[in-house]
Amino acid sequence: MNPAGLRRRQTRRKIWLKLHLYLGLSAGAIVALAGLTGAILVFYEELQEILNRDQIVVVVPAHPQVRSLDEMVAAADSLKRPGSRFFKVYYPRRPGLAYKLLYYASVSGEADGDGYYLFVDPYTAQVTGRQLWHPAAGYWRRPLVSFIMQLHYCLLLDRFGVVLVGIVSALSLASLSTGLVLWWPSTGRFTRALACRRRAGWVRRNYDLHKLAGVLSFCVLFPVLFSGVYFNLPEPVNRVVGRFSVLTRPNAWEGIDSEKLYSEPALGRDPISFQVAEAAVNRAYPGGRLWMLTAPTGERGVFRIAKRDAAELSGFALGYRDFAVDQYSGRLLQVYEAGRGSYGDVFLDWQWPIHSGQALGWSGRLAVFASGLACPLLYLTGVLRWLQKRRAAHAREN
Repeated sequence: MNPAGLRRRQTRRKIWLKLHLYLGLSAGAIVALAGLTGAILVFYEELQEILNRDQIVVVVPAHPQVRSLDEMVAAADSLKRPGSRFFKVYYPRRPGLAYKLLYYASVSGEADGDGYYLFVDPYTAQVTGRQLWHPAAGYWRRPLVSFIMQLHYCLLLDRFGVVLVGIVSALSLASLSTGLVLWWPSTGRFTRALACRRRAGWVRRNYDLHKLAGVLSFCVLFPVLFSGVYFNLPEPVNRVVGRFSVLTRPNAWEGIDSEKLYSEPALGRDPISFQVAEAAVNRAYPGGRLWMLTAPTGERGVFRIAKRDAAELSGFALGYRDFAVDQYSGRLLQVYEAGRGSYGDVFLDWQWPIHSGQALGWSGRLAVFASGLACPLLYLTGVLRWLQKRRAAHAREN
C-alpha cells in the first residue's frame, strides 16, 4: 500500500476506534447489567419453579384429570384479597405445575393496586399459594424473578428507564458494529484474526479476550440487542419497518388490539364461562396448547386467549396464535397467527422468540444465555483495554 493510502487507512481506523471507545464507555455499564439480567431471565420459568417449588410444583395423580378453569378461578376467588379482580391466567407449560392466576387489587376502581398470583393445583382445584408480583408501592417488595425482570427492562426507573434502556441498546448496536469493523482482517486471514496467544502478557490476553468475545457473540448479540430496542422503543422501530411493509401487529406484546374490539351484550344472555371460551378456541383451532387467557374488562370487553406451539405455524415464531372472543356468544372476533402476516409482521413476530432464545429451543436459549454473559465481559475487558492504553500514552509523554 502506498504511503497516502496507508495514512487514509490509519485515519479511518482512528475514527472507528474513537467511535467504538465513546459508544462503549457511554453505554457499556448499562448493557453489561442488561446482559447479565437477561442471561438469568433465559431460565426465568425454571428459576420460578425452583424458588417457589412448594407453590408451583404439584403432584400428578395416577389418573390425572385436569379440572375446569371455572373451578380453578372459583377456588382462587374464594381466597382473593378484598377488592381484587381476576385479570388473567397463565397455563402450566407441562404437567405437574400449577396454574398461575393473576389478580389485581383496586384502589380507585381501576386495577391500580398490588398485582399478585394465586397458584392453583389443576388436578384438585385447590389454591397452593400466593405471591406478590406487581406491588403498587414500588420495586423493592417484588420477588427475585420479578425484580430481575424490571431491572432488565427499565433499571427500576419506570418510563424513563424503559426509554433509557432502549436508547442504550441502540447505541450498543453501533458499538458492536464498530468493533466488528475494527476486527475485520483486510488481508482475509480470519484464522489469524481469531487467534489467541497463550504465552502473551496479560495486556495482550485481555485484548484477545475482548476481541474473541465480541466476534463470537456478534451473530446472537446483534439481533438480541435489536429486539431489545423494539420492546423498549416500539414506535420508532414500527415506523422504520412500516416504510418497507404494511404492519397489522398493534404492539410489541400482542397480535390483536383487543381494546378496539367489543363484545355485543344481548338481553337475557349471560356471559359465557371460561371453559366455553376455551372450547370455542380449541374447536376452531385445535393445534397447539393454551398459554394465556385474559378475562374481559367490563360488559363490552372481550376474552383474549393465546395459544403456542401450533405445529402448522412457523416453528421459528413458536407457533403463536392470539384470539379475541366475544364474552356472550363465544364468537371468534379476530385471530392473529404469528408468521403468517406481512413481511413486517413476520419480522416483528420473531423478535420475542429471538430475544428469549426460544426460537431454536435449548440451543437458542443457551446461545442467548452466553451472549448475555458476553456483555459484562466485553465491558470489563473494554474498560481494562482503555486504561491500559491511557497508562501507555502517559508513560510515553513522561
